[in-house]
Amino acid sequence: MPLSASAKALLQIHFCVVLWGLTAILGKLISLPATALVWWRMLLVSATALLLPRVWRTLRAMPRRQIAIYAGIGAVVALHWLAFYGAIKLANASVAVISMALCPIFLAVIEPWIARRPFDLRELGLGLAVVPGVLLVVGGTPSGMHLGLVVGVISAFFASAFSALNKRHAGNADALTVTAIELGAGTLLLTLVAPLLAGDAPAFVLPDLHDSVLLVVLAYGCTLLPFALSLVALRQISAFTAQLAINLEPVYAIAIAALLFGEQRQLDAAFYLGVVIIVAAVIVHPLTARRR
Repeated sequence: MPLSASAKALLQIHFCVVLWGLTAILGKLISLPATALVWWRMLLVSATALLLPRVWRTLRAMPRRQIAIYAGIGAVVALHWLAFYGAIKLANASVAVISMALCPIFLAVIEPWIARRPFDLRELGLGLAVVPGVLLVVGGTPSGMHLGLVVGVISAFFASAFSALNKRHAGNADALTVTAIELGAGTLLLTLVAPLLAGDAPAFVLPDLHDSVLLVVLAYGCTLLPFALSLVALRQISAFTAQLAINLEPVYAIAIAALLFGEQRQLDAAFYLGVVIIVAAVIVHPLTARRR
């Protein structure tokens, strides 16, 4: 029996979520420092988008103020990815990914301010719901990984700011053009700050063959491909259904990290209990919000 269009779209969005979950795994496998890794990822994606004539046509018609806004959002994206991959290098993929599950808490505070709407105390209640999970995650993480956990939380903050800013400013613009501007601006920012972050080490590292192959997979297989697939899927399913699937990304990523790297041996049972509480709160929250 053939699948319906909505069932196909649901499978597509879950496939996209698995691909997004793989970004943390690839970040662990790529030996480049976080700054070089993010620089190459942004460069590959933005350069590819800028090869498309449609992007240039849209760019020429776009007001300069709008381009400047998207460029500013791109700087936030660069900081998010820099902190995210920094967390992976300082701790591991599981710690970095579960940090991202804290995004809804930050969004409860950031989005009303950016969207200029009243704060919703029920959204802030999500923060209270995940506090026990956060405490368990911290307690179940080895002390040597605590800095990575802190950097992961910073990454979640920047991801929330990016999400709220994009929702306000990029809703009606051509998505590929916005991607080209944002990631192009992020590449430029990292080009300027990389020498400051590198210290005595080389600012720009040329990847070897192993890292080059993984960077191509990261840029095209885990960035551009799920981007295009998710746009197709959203024609058949609601944004709400898609968001529920996206909230499962930490589950997929942590499961893959356990299978590939045996990270469950590095982390306490308390960590995984905390993961269950946080992910449950993040999934239940949109269900209650929709009911309201």
